[in-house]
Amino acid sequence: SPCPSREILKHVCSRWGVLILIALRSGTHRFSELRRKMDGVSEKMLAQSLHALVEDGFVVRVQYPVVPPFVEYSLTDAGEEVAAKVADLADWIEVNTPEVITRRAELAEQEA
Repeated sequence: SPCPSREILKHVCSRWGVLILIALRSGTHRFSELRRKMDGVSEKMLAQSLHALVEDGFVVRVQYPVVPPFVEYSLTDAGEEVAAKVADLADWIEVNTPEVITRRAELAEQEA
């Protein structure tokens, strides 16, 4: 049977999961706003990723009964916590990218 924690990790650490969590740290967003922020995400992938984060209790989905209808997404308390950790990891990677690239180049030279 699949490991439940691994499933949750997959939702949080997927390409779009990370970007959704980081985007929602700045506050509530409509679906269309998230789509604009996530360059290259299909509507289907964004909907699936949001759905998984809602099911895991990290994101709240609120649908307003207006015409045309619109939906807003925001972080729960647990979502705020996990988003902070994901953002820390993303920040670390950004800061340390030059070193990683240098190590890659050194390794490539050794193997050449």
